[in-house]
Amino acid sequence: YSSAVQKFSQTLQSFQFDFIGDTLTDDEINIAESFKEFAELLQEVELERSMMVQNASDLLIKPLENFRKEQIGFTKERKKKFEKDGEKFYSMLDRHLHLSSKKKESQLQEADLQVDKERHNFFESSLEYVYQIQEVQESKKFSIVEPVLAFLHSLFTYNNLTVELTQDFLPYKQQLQLSLQNTRNHFSSTREELEDLKKRMKEAPLTCKLPGQPTIEGYLYTQEKWALGISWVKYYCQYEKEAKTLRMTPMDQKPGAKQGTLDLTLKSCVRRKTDSIDKRFCFDIETNERSGTITLQALSEANRRLWMEAMDGKEPIYHSPITKQEEMELNEVGFKFVRKCINAVETKGITTEGVYRTVGSNIQVQKLLNAFFDPKCPGDVDLQSGDWDIKTITSSLKFYLRNLSEPVMTYKLHKELVQAAKSENLDYRLGAIHALVYKLPDKNREMLELLIQHLVNVCEHSRENLMSPSNMGVIFGPTLMRAQEDTVAAMMNIKFQNIVVEILIEHFGKIYSGPPEDTTAPPVPPPRVAARRHKPITISKRPLRERPVFFGASVEESGADRHSQTPNGSSSSIGVELPKPLLRSRPPAPRLGGDEPGRPPSEGRPDPRAEAEVGKLVARLQDGGAKPASKAANGVVAGPALRTSTLQARRPAPRPGIYGREGECYDGVPKPRSHGDKPVITRPPVRPPDPPCRAPVPPRLEQRPDLTAGTTEEVPSSV
Repeated sequence: YSSAVQKFSQTLQSFQFDFIGDTLTDDEINIAESFKEFAELLQEVELERSMMVQNASDLLIKPLENFRKEQIGFTKERKKKFEKDGEKFYSMLDRHLHLSSKKKESQLQEADLQVDKERHNFFESSLEYVYQIQEVQESKKFSIVEPVLAFLHSLFTYNNLTVELTQDFLPYKQQLQLSLQNTRNHFSSTREELEDLKKRMKEAPLTCKLPGQPTIEGYLYTQEKWALGISWVKYYCQYEKEAKTLRMTPMDQKPGAKQGTLDLTLKSCVRRKTDSIDKRFCFDIETNERSGTITLQALSEANRRLWMEAMDGKEPIYHSPITKQEEMELNEVGFKFVRKCINAVETKGITTEGVYRTVGSNIQVQKLLNAFFDPKCPGDVDLQSGDWDIKTITSSLKFYLRNLSEPVMTYKLHKELVQAAKSENLDYRLGAIHALVYKLPDKNREMLELLIQHLVNVCEHSRENLMSPSNMGVIFGPTLMRAQEDTVAAMMNIKFQNIVVEILIEHFGKIYSGPPEDTTAPPVPPPRVAARRHKPITISKRPLRERPVFFGASVEESGADRHSQTPNGSSSSIGVELPKPLLRSRPPAPRLGGDEPGRPPSEGRPDPRAEAEVGKLVARLQDGGAKPASKAANGVVAGPALRTSTLQARRPAPRPGIYGREGECYDGVPKPRSHGDKPVITRPPVRPPDPPCRAPVPPRLEQRPDLTAGTTEEVPSSV
């Protein structure tokens, strides 16, 4: 599983998104970098998992194997020696007992000395064997439990890391979901425009001349005369009307041919009569570079008319009559209509969910527009009446703005506004749009201010209507801005039109507080090599969490080992990588019986005593049990690692009257002991125990001061 996750992480790390267009929005940048962020998270989790597996070997398996080999193995050697010496002693004793008393005195004395010597060896072997058995039995109590405890700490540290990563991941997830939703909204808006463009292109598929541009380009066939006959060669032609230049690039180049691009200057263009040539859609041109005429063939009759119109051909151009709807103008009636719509929305529909997003009935919209813009009585419609619902009013307002002869933000400034929105520098975006707003004609700027002020009011109720500035930008971007030419490239810029409207809403107060200091030109954008001012959202580069010190040893030990600790709490001198300390982000489960009386709740912080104890255990595992140990009366080995930590010394003393003697309890619940008291290992009773809330008290007790807790501690006097 871990290997599969790591491979998946590598795949995410190397994945690259392809985007159409020359610039990405901030949301698209966040999406493009998201897979790398996911890969970093997965790698971090798998690194911690590998550390946990390594800790299983270093903290659990190896210490237990070492204990089995060193302690139990040594005990078995002592047992063999004891059995060997015992067998030798008893066999010699049997032989000695069978000696005859008639032996010489010297022989009897020598035999007695040999028996005493073997008895002494047997006594030493038995004593060492019993001592070793007792040592193993007592050391098992901590030498076996400590590795398991350390491994559990490592396991829970890994589990706790996933909780921390989840907490770090939540804000990133919310920001990324917002970017995904914004990109989805831009896609929906752009798709509607592209579908409309596709529909128009299907109706007039051979429109090669772009409106508003003098250049026409497309495929033409040229008549080439050769010695063996006539052939037609396909060219891609581009004609510039002002310079009267025609560039012809051959499409069907034959191997070995040296024919390249032709640049010609047009002199005249004449339509070719149908009966004069066996090809259709032909016309003749004369150029300065070539003598005679050049016969060209267009793709259709309509295509030939466009070429001849661009080249000022002498034949008349046949135009099909175009019935165009009467375009709406930005006049007084229009201002009155917009103000009435705004008042109606802010009066009875500003908290409507999905206001401006929900579309009204086309029949009702046309009915409202025809009634309001009726030449006989323009503006004589009461939008506050119950005849018109909010959907009809908002759809009518959008229809009016979209069908103006020129958009509110004008064709002239469209390109500059889009370029400003594409800038990577947020300050430049705002400054450039601020300057361009005051380049609008007075009526357009007044209408824009009226609309943006209304959209700001609507967005202030986003909790109820769910319409944020980003959502409003998606709706009013294509409404207030549109390109003069309907091209796919223009449609791909719709998302930047949305960003312009979003900036106007978010910075309305600054933009309409007054014109910028210098309105002659927008600020010069910084070079593209400069760093982005708007940093994409990230989680892998988040600041590291502050982790408490893991070790709970004394000042001397911590000072001696400080040079060998790594940032993760491991010790480089031993080569064992310790787990990161456990950080709890949520309060631990309450103990049985609740908090101690008179003490404040833990408030979600880990118990320093527990951390200190675990630190001692891991430190002792690192030492490998090499430190000399002194035995207490109860058999627990007390070494330097069990000294009181500095963290414990700074803890406040418990209130008097709360703790009693070891083993006392209240209401059937065992009382927690003071942190200064040493644990007492008790064996199960061999007889029925005393009353449930009373444990046997040692016969003689002495009191000695506990310097760490400020209270007295009862210990057996034999200690």
